[in-house]
Amino acid sequence: MIAINEIFYSIQGESSFAGLRTVFVRTAGCHLRCTYCDTKYSYGPGEKMSIDELILIIESHQAKHVCLTGGEPLLQKEALPLMSRLCDLGYHVSLETSGDLSCKDVDPRVLRVIDVKTPDSGAADRFHKDNLNLQGVNIEFKFVICSEEDFYWAEEFVDQNHLSNTYSVLYSPSFGEIDAKWLANKILNEKSNARLHLQQHKYIWSPETRGV
Repeated sequence: MIAINEIFYSIQGESSFAGLRTVFVRTAGCHLRCTYCDTKYSYGPGEKMSIDELILIIESHQAKHVCLTGGEPLLQKEALPLMSRLCDLGYHVSLETSGDLSCKDVDPRVLRVIDVKTPDSGAADRFHKDNLNLQGVNIEFKFVICSEEDFYWAEEFVDQNHLSNTYSVLYSPSFGEIDAKWLANKILNEKSNARLHLQQHKYIWSPETRGV
């Protein structure tokens, strides 16, 4: 059984799957309290559901992309077989995870979007070093940039760990705090290898709607 906060159908706003019709499975519970968190409502216990129940709901939306998000999905051991089962069924699966839990046991067919917490997040010391040694192409490292200090911290982290040599690196402006144009210019002027990463869904839908 998996504790679920919500399941919904919308446009994926993040990662290399951005713009695609996607079913989102948001797990309940998170051990971090990031300053910019936009899903604090997922901190609660949620509703327990079986993998079979989840798959029936996912199938009803007739979309080929599924995103497991949170909260923090990897806090629940049943998240791993759920993702593998979805891959077996032919779905394109992505995982959004906080970065301080190891992703080594996640099915390599899953696109792992690993959020590296910057200093302004309040959780910069929580990164799990196992995640620097993952193999395969289905890995993206995301940094939510809240300030100029965050930008240079992220640049140093990427450089020291040679991330851009192997993985996609995404810089996302903290929505409502950092202007996307400022971050775009910062990437250009500093010759950064990161990709500007906007949360498309926040430009399309209001916080109260998901377009369904």
